[in-house]
Amino acid sequence: MNVNTTAHHPVLVRAAEAEVLQDGATSLITLLADADATGGALTANRATLKKGSPGAPAHFHTQATEMFLVLGGKVRFLVRDEVLTLGPGDFLTVPPTVPHAFAPAPGEEGELLVVFTPGLHRFDYYRLLERVYRGEASVQEIRESSERFDNHYVDSPVWRRALEER
Repeated sequence: MNVNTTAHHPVLVRAAEAEVLQDGATSLITLLADADATGGALTANRATLKKGSPGAPAHFHTQATEMFLVLGGKVRFLVRDEVLTLGPGDFLTVPPTVPHAFAPAPGEEGELLVVFTPGLHRFDYYRLLERVYRGEASVQEIRESSERFDNHYVDSPVWRRALEER
């Protein structure tokens, strides 16, 4: 029997030691705990979205629930075909297969704690986004990684219209 005991150990990530990625001129992702550190229990990151950030396009996951806690600012979310605006302290869970997206509200910044459960090995996905931003990888590589990282992009006319309101 192969038992992963990592989940039985606390995971501490000091802010000064966390890996911070820039996936665009207006977004930062602070990597907190990936599935391997938590025994598969969860994956967590902090997303910093500056004014004008495109945020995350419409997508869904098949294996995990994604949870969002707004730490600061105002953030708009697409959930299926509804656009919601959340503020500090607001919490949202998105179950598997539900299309969703997020970006700061117009004229706002946003700070989010993002948690996936069960944990997904997502840190390499965020690193890929950063490499695309720096011109070291292609958008095609993101498309080809959808199964590996359980990130499936979808078209959402509702979300496109919401983003045009900026």
